[in-house]
Amino acid sequence: MRVEYINPFVESSVSVISEVLGIDVERKEISLRSKAVPVLDIAVIVGLVGQVEGRVIFDMDKKTVLNIVSKMNEEEISDFDELAKATITELGNMITGRAVTKLSEMGYKFDVTPPAIFTGNNMQISDVKMEALVVPIETSLGRIEINVALREK
Repeated sequence: MRVEYINPFVESSVSVISEVLGIDVERKEISLRSKAVPVLDIAVIVGLVGQVEGRVIFDMDKKTVLNIVSKMNEEEISDFDELAKATITELGNMITGRAVTKLSEMGYKFDVTPPAIFTGNNMQISDVKMEALVVPIETSLGRIEINVALREK
């Protein structure tokens, strides 16, 4: 996996979260995981197909998601309802949009799937022969793990 695929997602995540939520963001130590990647309570998943293919997961526990969507909507949201789903999906859209713009400017051609939300405990997502780079981001609202598994086709 080449770092030029990963950096746009990491940089976009840090800048969008900081700008949209108005909070400090701290990037933690990056780790590499095997093809089976555990998923926390709620994950926003975006797929890429074309010259660059794979997926990016924005992975959070439920408390973090509810903190984020409450802040974005400027009201207390205590249930992961349709408004919460739409809000966290929009955050994924904003991050992904900024990242894919950077990748396009670098000359990569690909299509992006709309963000999908997966929920549940102890989920696993398997990619055939594709390692995932995990970049944890700490905020005052909770921890977000950006899980990037991309490769050039």
